[in-house]
Amino acid sequence: MKKSYTILISSITAIILLGISSVEVSGIPAFARKYQISCQVCHSPAMPRLKAFGEDFAGQGFRMTDYESPRYFINAGDEKLSLLRELPLGIRFDGHISYNNANEGTPDFGTPFGLKLLSGGELSDNLSYYFYFYMNERGELTGVEDAFLMWNNLFGLGVNLYVGQFQKSDPLFKRESRLTLEDYYAYTAAPGNSKGSLKYDRGIMVEYGLPTGTSFVGELVNGNGIGQAGEEFLFDTDKYKTWLLKVNQGIGEVFSMGFFASCGKELLPGATEEFVSKMTYFGPDISLNFNEHLIINIQYLRRTDSQVFLEPEEIIVDDVVMDAGFAEVIFAPKGDRSNWYFTGLLNFADSDLDELDYQSLTFHTGIPLRRNVRLVGEDTQVLSGTRYRKASVGFGSAF
Repeated sequence: MKKSYTILISSITAIILLGISSVEVSGIPAFARKYQISCQVCHSPAMPRLKAFGEDFAGQGFRMTDYESPRYFINAGDEKLSLLRELPLGIRFDGHISYNNANEGTPDFGTPFGLKLLSGGELSDNLSYYFYFYMNERGELTGVEDAFLMWNNLFGLGVNLYVGQFQKSDPLFKRESRLTLEDYYAYTAAPGNSKGSLKYDRGIMVEYGLPTGTSFVGELVNGNGIGQAGEEFLFDTDKYKTWLLKVNQGIGEVFSMGFFASCGKELLPGATEEFVSKMTYFGPDISLNFNEHLIINIQYLRRTDSQVFLEPEEIIVDDVVMDAGFAEVIFAPKGDRSNWYFTGLLNFADSDLDELDYQSLTFHTGIPLRRNVRLVGEDTQVLSGTRYRKASVGFGSAF
């Protein structure tokens, strides 16, 4: 094991040193290109993670209210026509070299690990859109994930309305903006053949904020992910819907805390008879942000399923409970101007079903070569079941 790690690290180091001497990036992502600003304005310590300004920018429909981008719309003499002069496009391209992934004990070249085409922006004073298309994700054509229309300040009520596809966990911590390859397990885990999780779904989301720093987010979604449509072009596989409500309170400039709850029903797929399971989530989260130098995020949740269908045994298990969460620490010595950063991620999950039990500890570091190109290294120790380590180095880029 130690010899294999030595060979892998030596090879990777040589590749990285060669890459550092030859990387030249002239492009910038779509929003930075539109407003002619640095990616640093919205991202810290590195893309894709958003800092507070980036969150506000997204919440305003991907527009800077105090700055008019030059010649954004074509003047066609029709005040009701919003025609973009140029279609805003961005590309995200990631690649990694890994060792012992999935406990297979071998090195692997994973480039491209992800290749994503993104577009978004204003359609009118209050209407915006955003989507991205995964042209390649881990070797497969994944298709559209995030895709929605957004109405900012709907009817002047201070409400933001989203309609389309998005991650149910977006009001909590954004999976898509995490810095680590290791995922937030609590958001992705599902017992048996349940299709319910906190990953992508189709529906509507409503946001509202108070001057006191209190924010509210509500969601109503199909509850079965973003699979293909079935008969009569229906995306939902049953008649039930799932709701989620999140309340968050900021306290000062450093601390915020929140609580969420979600509930829904699903017709268990694959069951020999009609079984309907009730699924609930609830839990708190806290976040501390010391001026982008040190960020601490903690999430706890409890998921309960009234019935779980296990294949291939075709067994129905009642009242399955999972306690799960994560703790994440991000350190960047100079905040958004740091030349390197460090991230630690602790995942944990404990359930009545052994298949849901999971614990892992991840250490990740990154070196931004440019604002939109970073080299990364990551080591994860899986602590549950058969213990093993997996390691990777690679790059992330956006242009």
